Amino acid sequence: MIRKMVVMVAAILIWVAPGAAQTSPAPPAKKPAAAAPTQARRTKVARAPRVEWPELPDISIPEIEFPALPELPVLPELPDLPALPDLSALPVLPAVPAFPAIELGDSEGRGGNLQEQAERSKEQAERAKEKAERDRERAAEQKERERDKEQDKLEREEDLYDDGLEAMDEGRWERAADKFAQVAEMKGKKADSALYWKAYSEHKAGHQAEAITTLTELQKKYPKSSYLKDAKALEIEVRAGKSPTVIEVPPSGTGPSGRPPSEEDCELKVLAINSLMNQDSERAVPLLEKFLQAGSSSCPKVRKQALFVLAQSGSPRGRAVIEKVARGQLVPELQREAINYLGLFGGHEGRAVLKEIYESSNDNSIKKRILQSFMVSGEKEFLLGVARKEKDSDLRAAAVQQLGVMGAREELWQMFEQEITSEVKAKIINALFVGGDAEHMIQLAKSEKDADLRKKAINNLGLMGGKRTGDALVELYTNEKDTSVRKAVLNAFFLQGNCRQLVDVARKETDQELKRGAVQKLSLMNCKEGLDFLMELLNKP
Repeated sequence: MIRKMVVMVAAILIWVAPGAAQTSPAPPAKKPAAAAPTQARRTKVARAPRVEWPELPDISIPEIEFPALPELPVLPELPDLPALPDLSALPVLPAVPAFPAIELGDSEGRGGNLQEQAERSKEQAERAKEKAERDRERAAEQKERERDKEQDKLEREEDLYDDGLEAMDEGRWERAADKFAQVAEMKGKKADSALYWKAYSEHKAGHQAEAITTLTELQKKYPKSSYLKDAKALEIEVRAGKSPTVIEVPPSGTGPSGRPPSEEDCELKVLAINSLMNQDSERAVPLLEKFLQAGSSSCPKVRKQALFVLAQSGSPRGRAVIEKVARGQLVPELQREAINYLGLFGGHEGRAVLKEIYESSNDNSIKKRILQSFMVSGEKEFLLGVARKEKDSDLRAAAVQQLGVMGAREELWQMFEQEITSEVKAKIINALFVGGDAEHMIQLAKSEKDADLRKKAINNLGLMGGKRTGDALVELYTNEKDTSVRKAVLNAFFLQGNCRQLVDVARKETDQELKRGAVQKLSLMNCKEGLDFLMELLNKP
């Protein structure tokens, strides 16, 4: 509003100014100047007409009242600041020692020192790399030894168990009890069955008190064992005093055989089983089934022979009994034999049963026996499926091993290219070696990125022998720069018995460590080229 008023006042002043100029008194006239010889003609200028403006109304500007500002609050008084501590009480900082003077010397000396330091650093790095490589190799070897130790334990358990069964078949009850006692002490997968057969052997040997103690131990340590039912039946027999009396052998060697009469009966029953099976299978099957029932007091030899005859009978009823034994429902100590028989004589139906047992079993030893049975029966597809999809690496390795025995080279190579775990890859390399696949083994020795797997392939080439593998090893040694790989090739030459190449390395190699390795291996070999070279070394001045 005020702004508009100011503008209007300014406009008024502009319009009033010309009029005021016109009504003001004229200035006094001046005396005319002398006329020039020639006067210019005056020009008459017309005036603009006067404009009459209307009167403007009076404008009153209202007064503006601003509200009063509130009073500011009174600030509180600030407290007194604490007094500063006495800085003189602070400890005096120790003086910083002066840095030692660095004498640079001449440029040539400095360059030599730097070069020596660089060489020493390089040597230290190489030694550290070699140490790390040795540590890694030792760790891998330790892991391999532990696996071998566990495998040796399982194999020893199997051997002792088989020795015990064999001693039972021969009527050597004391020896059988000792073998089964060793198996039980190992506390492996066969510990419960070993205790049962130990008690059985002690009972047959006339040691009833020891048999009762062994059966009690079985029931306490393995309350869920499949042998408990047979153990209770055996305990009743032992407590009833039905143990046979052992007949002593006369000094002259004539008379009884020295075995319990029941053992002689076992021999006769085995002969009767074979004869009856060849003549009347329908009549023999129910009797054989009776020998395999739980609680049967038949000797192990009769049970084993009955199982074998039933497997070859081709009878549906006999196959049903074999299936029960293979599932562990009857005569658990013969489960592995039943699995083998289903693979050999069971045909398609028998292999289908084995697949069901594999899927339902939690016992890796049983599963491995099934894989072996499939290898014997030529069931490659199932083994390939296990090798590719089985989650348990131990079972995958077992399937790979069986494929190697079957000679499935291309399938194994495809698996190797798709496999991600070094452990299974190592098993595949072993399987390729078992299958005699030199071509892929040479390829692995040349291009495999994993150092341990590559050395394993090189080692297998040495074991395979042959001119082709020998030439491949020579080419590999010539082109390789890695010292550890070249050492592996030297070892492969040693495994091949390739004296000529070792002598050639010993003559031409400039690396003293490799040269010593070649000479050391030659000293262990009995070959003419090696002996001649060693004599040559001795005759040098």
